[in-house]
Amino acid sequence: MDSSERADRITFPKFADPERAVRLFLDLAGDYGAEEVAVVRNPSYVYPAFDLYILAPRRRTVREGLLGVVKDMDGTTTTTEPLCIHSLEYMVRRITGRMGKEDWSGLDPEGDYPHIIGNSTTKHVEYLIRRYERWIDLEAFKRAYLSSAIWTLSVGQDEGRKREVRNNLSVLGLGGLLEDGRFKDLVERRTFDEARVSEAVEYFVRNYKVCLEGFTDKVRAAIDIYYARYHEILAAIAKGQGERLSKELLSGGRRLVEPMPGVGMFLALIKGWLGEDIGLFFEEMREHLISQAGYDVKRLEPYRERLVPLGRFFQENPTKVAIVTSSIEYEANIVLNEVFDVIRKQISDWPLPEEKKERLLPCFRDPRSLYDGVVTATDSSEIRLKPHRDLYSIALHQLGIPPGQFENVVGFEDSESGTIAIRAAGIGLCVAVPFTGTRGHDLSAASYVLHGGLPEAVLVQGCFLPEGRLRKYFA
Repeated sequence: MDSSERADRITFPKFADPERAVRLFLDLAGDYGAEEVAVVRNPSYVYPAFDLYILAPRRRTVREGLLGVVKDMDGTTTTTEPLCIHSLEYMVRRITGRMGKEDWSGLDPEGDYPHIIGNSTTKHVEYLIRRYERWIDLEAFKRAYLSSAIWTLSVGQDEGRKREVRNNLSVLGLGGLLEDGRFKDLVERRTFDEARVSEAVEYFVRNYKVCLEGFTDKVRAAIDIYYARYHEILAAIAKGQGERLSKELLSGGRRLVEPMPGVGMFLALIKGWLGEDIGLFFEEMREHLISQAGYDVKRLEPYRERLVPLGRFFQENPTKVAIVTSSIEYEANIVLNEVFDVIRKQISDWPLPEEKKERLLPCFRDPRSLYDGVVTATDSSEIRLKPHRDLYSIALHQLGIPPGQFENVVGFEDSESGTIAIRAAGIGLCVAVPFTGTRGHDLSAASYVLHGGLPEAVLVQGCFLPEGRLRKYFA
């Protein structure tokens, strides 16, 4: 009987006094073999301020075989973090009126980035409101908020966001604005004329009271400003303008959205599509690990002989994969389509026979056909995003993996909150693959911290299969 079955046999009261509740909690932790508990802070408007999670016992390998992989999207699968950071910085500029570089140099990579990467949007915005509250220009804030609300309601594509904006307008004392003829005309045009909107916003500010006095109200309005900017850029990416925007907003030839190193190769491997041809990627992985993780050439050479057996294993035992993100579904769809578009272009440079490349291209046509589970913030709620376990629990359910088999699942994350969420969902084998923006995070909840990312997970760790599991595939 596994720990989850034993826990199911325990009879719990519906209510308990604090002393008895502590005893029950300890008994439950003991049944799961847990040695750690995560204390998770909730958004400022949620009671109670903290939740407690029993964390799954740490593992270094899967128990038997790799039944499932759950992977974070932003920062682990793709480089959308620059887009998020840009949108958050834009939000701060709008609410403070400091639009130019001469007014403010921008978010501090050392001081700000650790607090605005890896958590929910609400927590990121809460941090920034506290951090820059002394700079807030309420008049600039009001104008930015109203303009963003009009953008979302007139040209935004996500209905969930539109509902949020309407609700926020009502909560902030602007319910009457929704019935204002001038406001309705702007929204119903389904276009966004900046000059016309700016003129109308001046009228609305003079004739309506915008309640932005309290902290929660500021956060609510700032989130709408952030999302309007984020979705404006995503809409352009969806129209094929991603490369142009990347050049405008980023330096160094980076793209706003592209896969992290090794993502396409890793997916093709564990799905069983590469087979023995994974061995052809050795040089590529070796060079990546030398440059990005400081590996020595001699240390990597012995791992070469394991690649072909690894490919044979997955050819015989393809793995289910779910992708998890705190982004809403609308955002995730655009991002994943862009990622797969880049992967298809990368395949042309893979060290594979041309025939194999042609067979792989259709596999990366549709993200929802490749992934066995896609879990977004739309499947949950803003107040239940990472470090809460919900998204990963939903992913495990979508994959059809029961709690008794969680020891045969690997979870990949790049952030502190994500690693906690994986462990809280019952996955003991949590692998942190930090990138530049999250290398300062506390990743101690993970069993591994791999600065070489997915190539290191494949080449050095052998996808975390137990010793001896590949023995028969060496023949």
